[in-house]
Amino acid sequence: MPDDLLNSYKTGPDEKGRFGDFGGRFVSETLMPLILELEEQYEHAKTDKSFWDEMDFLWKHYVGRPSPMYHAERLSEHLGGAKVYMKRDELNHTGAHKINNVLGQIILARRMGKTRIIAETGAGQHGVATATVCAKFGLKCVVYMGAHDVERQAPNVFRMRLLGAEVVSVTSGRGTLKDAMNDAMRDWVTNVRDTFYCIGTVAGPHPYPAMVRDFQAIIGNEAKEQLMEAEGRLPDTLVAAIGGGSNAMGLFFPFLDDKDVEIIGVEAGGKGVNAKMEHCASLTGGRPGVLHGNRTYLLQDDDGQILEGFSISAGLDYPGIGPEHSWLHEIGRAQYVAITDKEALEAFQLCCSLEGIIPALEPSHALAHVMKIAPDLPKDHIICMNMCGRGDKDIFTVARALGFEMGEFA
Repeated sequence: MPDDLLNSYKTGPDEKGRFGDFGGRFVSETLMPLILELEEQYEHAKTDKSFWDEMDFLWKHYVGRPSPMYHAERLSEHLGGAKVYMKRDELNHTGAHKINNVLGQIILARRMGKTRIIAETGAGQHGVATATVCAKFGLKCVVYMGAHDVERQAPNVFRMRLLGAEVVSVTSGRGTLKDAMNDAMRDWVTNVRDTFYCIGTVAGPHPYPAMVRDFQAIIGNEAKEQLMEAEGRLPDTLVAAIGGGSNAMGLFFPFLDDKDVEIIGVEAGGKGVNAKMEHCASLTGGRPGVLHGNRTYLLQDDDGQILEGFSISAGLDYPGIGPEHSWLHEIGRAQYVAITDKEALEAFQLCCSLEGIIPALEPSHALAHVMKIAPDLPKDHIICMNMCGRGDKDIFTVARALGFEMGEFA
C-alpha cells in the first residue's frame, strides 16, 4: 500500500515529520518516548500484511466499505453545469469518515498493550467512532468535548454514552474543539503508561498527520477506482470540507500526482472572513504558528495567542488546519476557499430537497462551493465532492438557525 504512493507531491513528511516548513513534533519530554514508540509501531504496521488484512476485513465487514460513488443527477441538472458525484462516506457505520482512521489507531493501540483510549471531538463523530471501536474491543474510552459542542451535538453525546464512553465536558476557553484537544493532551501526559491518544484529524505531532492521512486515503483510492468504472477517467475537480482536514486529505492524497485534477479545500467562513475572526478559515485568514504539537496555519493575534474562531459546524470549529494542507497551500497544489454559515445552510437544504440526502453541516460547506462553481463549468466536467458525514447530529442546530423550535414539529 503506502510505499508505491510516495513520489513527487507525496514525499512528506521527512524524517522529522515535516511537510516543507510545516508539521514536526512539538511535545513535552514526557510524551517523547510514547510518540517514538507509536512511530516505530506504525512504521512496522505499514509493511505488515497481517495489519492491513485486519484493516481490510474490518473496513469491509464492520464499516461497510467501499462507500458508494453517487451521481447526484437532480442536483447536477439543477445547477445546469458540471456533473456532480458524491463520495458517500456518510453511509459508513457511525455516519462519517472518522471510523476509517479510528480502526487503524486502535489496532495499533492494542498492539502496544494500551487499555485506555482517549479522544477529542467537536461534532462528536470522531468521539462516536472511537467509542464504537472501543466497545467492540472492550477498551476503556474517555472522550473530551467542549461544553459548547456538548450542547449543540446532544445526539452524539448520548450515542457515546450508550456505547460506554465517559464524555468529559470541557469548560475552558469557548468550549469547542481546540479546548477539548488541550484537555485530552493534558490527560495523555498524565497517563502515558496505559493510555493511547486517538487523534481525530491530520494534525498533532508526528506521526499523527501522516498516519491519519494514510488510513483515510482509502476514500481517495476507492474514488479513483469508482470514477474510472463509472466514467472511464479521473474527475476534473475534487472538493472537500476542512476543519483539521482528515476527510479532505483522505480524498486528495491519492490524486496529488494527477496534475490535471484540480483540488479544492473548503474552510468554515462562519459569519465572514473578517478582522473579528468570526470564522475558522485558517488558510484564508490565518498565519503560521505552533499548536497541539505541530507547526501549521492558525488563527492568532499579533502576539501569537490562539484565537477562538467561529463556525456553525462543530466539526469545522477549529482555529488550525493539518500541516500537509498548509504545505499544499504554499506550494500551490491545492486551492483553499471559505464558505459562510449562510451558504452552508442553503446547501444543506438544497441537498435534502433535491437528493433526499441529509448532509452534515461539514460537507454542506463543500457542497456550497460546488454550487458556486458547477453552473459555470461544461456538462462533461466531473466534480467529486466528499459527503463525509450525515446530518442527523445537526438537525437541532439547523432548526435553530432557520428559526424553528423542535417542539413545533411535534
